[in-house]
Amino acid sequence: MLFVVSGCSQQAVHDDDEDSPSKSSTTDAKIPAKKPTPVKVPKATKGMPQLSQSELNLIAAKIFQNESGGDYRNLVHWNDGEDFASMGIGHFTWYPAGRSARFGNTFPDLLTYLHSNGVRLPVWLLQARYSGAPWRTKAELIQAKNTGQVQELQNLLHQTRLLQAAYIVERARRAMPQLVNAAPAASRGRVAQNLNAVANTPGGWYALVDYVNFKGEGLHYYGGYKGQNWGLLQVLDEMTPSQPGQVALHEFANAAKRVLQRRVRNSPPARNEARWLAGWSNRIDTYRNPGV
Repeated sequence: MLFVVSGCSQQAVHDDDEDSPSKSSTTDAKIPAKKPTPVKVPKATKGMPQLSQSELNLIAAKIFQNESGGDYRNLVHWNDGEDFASMGIGHFTWYPAGRSARFGNTFPDLLTYLHSNGVRLPVWLLQARYSGAPWRTKAELIQAKNTGQVQELQNLLHQTRLLQAAYIVERARRAMPQLVNAAPAASRGRVAQNLNAVANTPGGWYALVDYVNFKGEGLHYYGGYKGQNWGLLQVLDEMTPSQPGQVALHEFANAAKRVLQRRVRNSPPARNEARWLAGWSNRIDTYRNPGV
């Protein structure tokens, strides 16, 4: 089933371009023994399949590995060169009070989602949800790493991994119809076909959700460098028309690599974005055989 095209509003794109080594390194950190409890799998929306519990588990585990190297200490993190903290399995952005939220301030919304799903948040965290991150710099967060406050937050985020994955999936679901509407008129049929092909392939939701978390939706179609964006919409448009099945996952990965290679070619030379391509490519290759 294809999406019905209708009017839509544009949304800001969150694009986390900082590829810190700590995001991809595997460590032997001691992880709390308590396992996350199963959560209700988000319901399917029109044209999109119902996720299984195993797919939600896969999304949680792979995004946790992709963003934090599977190390629960990196669930409370601050990347070099950024002016915000990165929280949870998706490294949701959390800005200190009064700072311009260039990439969107997504962690407070996650806290609201957790709270509405019965998670008891510490009083200080409930207050900080509205006032902003309690650390203004990476140095301040590093200093606070061994405090009870940060350890409490790390444990909370480790124990709610599946709920965080459900939140990421719900955000992606809401964006899906807008992806089709935001595409140029001549591309809408292809974008809708490719979106449904990937979503209806086992493991395809991991590819879609992780790429959105990784490089954004791309709803501002002509943004990015030299008027060419690099979000999920651009990947779906770059794909050859596909049908559900393993070939769709390979074509999605191939298109994602081409889109990010184009981004690097268009980027200001001073940024030296080519240094990130190998890591980006390794992450994208996990979309080919997700394991579900």
